[in-house]
Parts: sequence; C-alpha cells; structure tokens
Amino acid sequence: MAPWRSTGTGAEAELPEYVGHYRLESCLGSGGMGVVHLAHSPSGMKVAVKVVHADFARDPEFRGRFRQEVAAARRVSGAFTAPVVDADPQAERPWMATQFIPGPTLAEEVKRNGPMAPAHVRRLMAGLAEALRDIHRVGVVHRDLKPSNVLLAEDGPKVIDFGISRPKDSDLRTETGKLIGTPPFMAPEQFRRPREVGPAADIFALGSVMVHAATGRGPFDSDSPYVVAYQVVHDDPDLSDVPDDLAPLVLRCLAKEPEDRPTPDELLRELRSVAASYDTQAFIPAQRPDDGPAPHPRPERPGPSVGKRAGRKLAAGAGALALLAVAGVAAVQVMGGGESPPAAASPRTGAASSTSWAAKPVTGGRGMPQCSYGEGGGRGSSTGGSEGNDGGKVVCARSGVVFALSPVDGRLLWRHPVATGLPSGPPAVAAARVLHASGDALTALDPGSGDQVWRRHLAQGTAVRYAGRTALLVGSDGTVTGVDEKTGGTKWTRRITGYSTPAVVSFAGDPLAYATSTSPDGTRTLVAAVDPATGAVRWKARLAGELKPVGSGRGSLFFLSADRTSGQTRAVVRYTPASKASRRVALPVPRVAPQAGAHGDVVHILAAGGSLEAVDLDTGKRLWHLETAVSRGSAPVGDGAHVYFTGADGRLLAVDARSGRLLGQTPPRLGANAGAVPAALPAPLVVGGHVYAAAPDGTVFGVDARDPSDW
Repeated sequence: MAPWRSTGTGAEAELPEYVGHYRLESCLGSGGMGVVHLAHSPSGMKVAVKVVHADFARDPEFRGRFRQEVAAARRVSGAFTAPVVDADPQAERPWMATQFIPGPTLAEEVKRNGPMAPAHVRRLMAGLAEALRDIHRVGVVHRDLKPSNVLLAEDGPKVIDFGISRPKDSDLRTETGKLIGTPPFMAPEQFRRPREVGPAADIFALGSVMVHAATGRGPFDSDSPYVVAYQVVHDDPDLSDVPDDLAPLVLRCLAKEPEDRPTPDELLRELRSVAASYDTQAFIPAQRPDDGPAPHPRPERPGPSVGKRAGRKLAAGAGALALLAVAGVAAVQVMGGGESPPAAASPRTGAASSTSWAAKPVTGGRGMPQCSYGEGGGRGSSTGGSEGNDGGKVVCARSGVVFALSPVDGRLLWRHPVATGLPSGPPAVAAARVLHASGDALTALDPGSGDQVWRRHLAQGTAVRYAGRTALLVGSDGTVTGVDEKTGGTKWTRRITGYSTPAVVSFAGDPLAYATSTSPDGTRTLVAAVDPATGAVRWKARLAGELKPVGSGRGSLFFLSADRTSGQTRAVVRYTPASKASRRVALPVPRVAPQAGAHGDVVHILAAGGSLEAVDLDTGKRLWHLETAVSRGSAPVGDGAHVYFTGADGRLLAVDARSGRLLGQTPPRLGANAGAVPAALPAPLVVGGHVYAAAPDGTVFGVDARDPSDW
C-alpha cells in the first residue's frame, strides 16, 4: 500500500493509491471529518470509501465515534441505505467502504434544477419515511438527516452518512455543551437537551428536508445559525409553497415536542390517503431509455402557496381534517365489505361487472390469503358446475382455514378449518385433492366439497413443495420424500446429494422439480432436475455463482445470481440443459431482495423499493425499467401482454410487457392491521383473461386482465 501523503484536511493530500484492497480512483467529496473516494474492489465492483482525516485519526474519542458509525451503518444496510461492503476502524487511518450508488444528492438536485414537482415530493417523503422506519427498527437514530445526506438513486432515495448517528444501546454519549448536527435540520431537543435525542428528532429533520425539496429553502431560514436555532425552538415554520396535501403531515413532523410528531409507520399510513403519493411513475432521476441517458429534466414548479407561517398553520389544520375525512370514508368502505355475509361477494358495476368481484369469505384471521387456481373436481364436483362455467376454482389459505371461491363471481364454495398458523404457501389444487401444509401437518381435502380425505404428520423443520400430483417433503437432513396426492402414501424417498440441504422449487407447466444447493463459499450452485412422480434425477449441473431459480420455459431454467457478501442480486442467468449452455446478463444496478418470474425468455424482476425491470435472456439486454413506488411486492407474473404484481398495501398493478408503462392498479386494501408487513406476498394468478389476487385485509378479488385501466 502506498504511504499516506502528508496530513491536514485537503482532499488532494489524502489520496493514497489503495485503502485496504480497494484502489482509489477519484475524490467524490470532502467533509470536516473525512474524504470520500470512488474506488474499485479487486473484482471491479465500484465502492465509495470514506477515509478519516489524519488529525482525527489520532483522537481516541473520534475513533470511538467512527467505530459507532460503522456499526450503525452495518445495522441499517438495506434497501434505503448504502450497504457496508468492508471497513477497518482500527487502521492507522480508519476507513469504511460502502456500495457506490450513482445519483445526485437532494441538495445537488434542488440546487441544479430548483424545487421538485409535487408528485416527486410525495414519493420522496414516502421513501424517506420507509428509510427511517427501517433505521429506527434496528435501534439507530440518524441525528443528521439533511438534503446532502439523501441520495436520489435510480431505485429511490437512500439515506447516507451515519457519522453522528447513535444506536440506542451505545455506550457513547453526547458531551455536555456540544451540539452535534446541522442547525437548519436539527430538532428543538437537539438544542435544548442533546443527550436525550431519540427517533422523533429524525422525523423533525424529515419535515425540514421536505420543505427544502418543495421550496428550495428550509422552514427556518437565516444566515446566522444562532437565529436558526432560536427559530427552530420558538417560531412557527414557514410552509409557503409546500404542496397543500402534504402541508398537514409536514407540520406534524415539525412539532416542537417529540411526542407530538408521527412515527414513520403513521406517516406511511397517512401518505396512503394522499392518492398521488402512490403514483407509480419514475422517481428522480428521470428514467433512461435503453439507447442512452436522457437529459435530466427540470422539474415543474409547485403550485401557488396558501399562506405563510401562522396562516399556513390554519390551512394545514383544515387539510388535516380533510385527510381524516378521506381516511374515514376509505375505512367505512373496507369495513363495509367485511360486514357482509362471508359467502357473499361484491361484484363491481360497470363495463367489467361480469368479471370483476371482491370477497371477504373469512372474518378475522391473520396474513394475506395465499391462493391457487385449479381445475380439480373430486366427489363434490357433480353439483352442476357450481364452481364456475369452466369447473375451476380459486382455493386460498389463511391462518386456520382453507376455502374455495368461484372464479366467476367470488361466491364461497366451501371452507375447512385447519391448524392455526400462517400458511407456508398457497394450497396446491391437484386433479383429485387440495393439499395444504400448516403447523405440523399436511392435509388433503376433496376439491369439490372441502372435506378432509387424509392427514399426514410432518417432522419439525420439514419444507413442503408441490409438483404435479406429488407433494415433496424436504427434511432438514436433505432427504426428499414424494407423497401421493390421492392417498397420502409415500411414493419414494431419496437423498439428493449436494453442498447442503437442497431448496426445492417447481414451476407451472413444468413436469420437473428443481433442487438447488450452494457451495459454502458461494462460488458454485448444484442444480438437480427431479421427476416428482418417481424421484429420478433427470440431469445435474454445476453452475457458477450463488443462484436462485425463478422460472422455466422453452427448455431452459432461469436464475437470479446473488453476491455472497452483500446478498444483492447482480445478474440473471439462463441454463439450457439440452445444450449445457448458460448465459449471464448483468443488471445495470444491483438489486436488494428481488422477486422474479419468467415468461418466455424474459425475466421480470421487482426489487425492494419498487424497481421493476424486464431482462431478455435471448438478446442479453434489459428491455425496460420502471420505478413503481411499491415498497415491497410479490413476484411479478407475465402473460405476454402484461406484467402483474401485488403490493404490500394490497394493490394489484399491471404494466405493459412491451413498454414497461403502468397501465392500471386497484385501490389499496390494508384493513385494520395497516402497520403490519406480511412476511411473504403471494403472486397474483392469471387464468384465462382474468387476474385473481389477495390483500392484507383478507379480501380476495378478481379483475378482467384485458383492460387494467378500468380497475
């Protein structure tokens, strides 16, 4: 490693050739305590490396604070921050490397292009509220949220620089007499009692950041930090030019007392009632077409102001009442559906009334219904086509119950109680049985009547997957057992050798199941194709990387390839067993916690934060990319014309499969547990020109797939 050049705080004096294993390329910025460099890892991955100034490196107190920064940043690494890649707080010059995220800061964006358009401000507020929710959940308080610490990345805002953040369990405390933070974005308690600063201070800063984004200035403005401090503690904020529908929320964020401010979850719930905040158009920066970057557009100016300071306060109060009124109407509509008899559905009026319906067949319960579609008949199927004109049915599981609905109008056909507990996945509707696993049992029901046919005990740690007419039980020791759907008897048992206990998946229309096992170092994945009827292994392959199968079709298997260190998905892979050929297509931006599905040779990927993209494995190109503003979503499902997916708030969204343009979405259906986040979001079902989906409030609904704009 090259020696450090001199000391001091000049950026030029602080550019060694390497820091750790990372080669420094250029200076991204310099602050009071360190310099941030663009660097490359040995594999070529871009990282941002923060190196502490030499003067501070000799200060034991500062070293302690830097160790705390590294610990805090590692805790919150996720969809809304820059994940930590590596760090050495004990080095002669302490340093930390995080994933490099291209994009301007909010401060740079506003300085370059002026205040943001109202729709962009709303999406920014939702994104930052989600970020603070995740930061606070792991026990960290940022304490310095400001425009220069918000990156406007392609897939949404990222909160950076945890240099003065403090975990709740930290043994470091703010010294008496020292103020830490940036005055225009500090909460009153940071001036009055800095040792007692908690998560509510970040909410106050969020309010100030939103005013800056909407107006180009702060709610408390002065050239003197002392005057700003006085205004923060004593004066009303200036909310002129803040969008009218956001002003009440911003005013609540800027409350003088911490207990009067909303939590991130409360902010997200209230933002849902501001319909435009869920507009699913692109976030900042503007989307770029495949043929090269587009010019950065100058956002439109916000609409006219309603008043200043005290006058704005009155308008904000009226706005808050309006928001409560809208939320109340929405609650009445949702609760009204739940009060109807369980077997009843709510057909939609209008052009699509014959094919659009919504039903709440179960009152109470937890989690989103997990549903499958099947043509199974069983002994109860001779009742004259009660299931629908095609003999099929939508079969769903929720905690403690399995039920079947008519796909035509959502009528309840039957329901059957099962072991209490969230289902591990949707039931399987095979030719002769409905199979469902919950608790310690695998249960088979008659698809026509819902009566129990057989029940099989499951050993602890057993995973259940369905393929064709077979249930596959994957034991914790790697043993896979095939169970006959009709009788519940064992068809076969075998161990599928590999690096570790295999993960088993199957895909609709594919006669095979696939078992995957990754090497301990993450460099290889063993894939075995298994015949579910006999347990025979049809083929095996060892492929490069840590791979997760997401679909099959046209004689190929499709995977997402993850980075072992960060867990982020960096590529899509296609493997064709007939030719033993594989193709890897790198993603332009690594994705966090993606869900994916395949249609033809195209893989659709929906990442945490709402980034949706289509990758063509035949041409090796990304076809399109859309920022949807869905915080979490299900695996996307394509039918050639559209791509469908479900959001955590219960919306079903449809995107044009050719252009990536949003075509339509259903309203949110959150229910009473609006703050709860489902562990897994079931993918929608696309059957014969219809789409069936479920929501957190327990609703199952069907819509016409042909015209999403009419949803």
